Amino acid sequence: MELDEVIQRRTSIRYYSDTPISKDTLKKLVKAAIRAPTASGLENWVFVAYESREAVDRIHHLLINGHIEYFQKRGLPKEKMQKLMKRFEDGMYRAPLYLGVFINREVKALKDEEYSHLEFYWALESAAMAIENLMLKAVEFGLGTCYIGVACFEEIEKELRRMAGLGDEYRLVGLITIGYPREEINPRERKKSINDILSFV
Repeated sequence: MELDEVIQRRTSIRYYSDTPISKDTLKKLVKAAIRAPTASGLENWVFVAYESREAVDRIHHLLINGHIEYFQKRGLPKEKMQKLMKRFEDGMYRAPLYLGVFINREVKALKDEEYSHLEFYWALESAAMAIENLMLKAVEFGLGTCYIGVACFEEIEKELRRMAGLGDEYRLVGLITIGYPREEINPRERKKSINDILSFV
C-alpha cells in the first residue's frame, strides 16, 4: 500500500468488531509510533494498552460520561442527546483495545525552569506525532483508530493513570481506540481546501 493511499484511508472509526488485537500487531504499531521525531531525543512517551474485559468496560463507561458532559456543555438539544445515547448503546467508541499515550512531565533536557513550559509542549508534540505514525501503520493492518479527546478530562485522565499504575507526573496526550472496523471505511473529504489553509510569505 502506497503512503498516499494510507493517508487517504485513515479516518476516525467509531464502531469496532470484537476481534482482539494480537500483542505482535500492537508491538508493530508502537514500533512505528516511536519512529516519530522526539524532542531533544528524550523519547518521553509511555504506551499503555488497556485490553482486559474489566478495563475495556470501565473505559467505555468513562467515555460515555465524558461525552455526555462535553455535549451538555455545548448545549446539545435533548433529542440529539437521546440519539447520542442510542449510538453508545450500539457500541460507539467501544474497542477491543484502548491505547493510552502518556508523557512524563519530569523528563526534561534542560534544568532551567524558564523553559519548562516549552519542554512540555515539545513532549506533547512528540507524542502527538507518534500517535499519527501509529494511526497510519494501523491502516496497513486493516485496523481502525480514533483519538478520544474527552479522555483528557481531568477525572477520566486521573482514572486512566490509576488503572495503569502511573503517578501524577504523567500526563495523558491521547487515548486511542484500536480495532477492526465493524462497517465499511468511507473517509470524508475535508471541509477546507488547500487554498483556504495554505499561505506563502
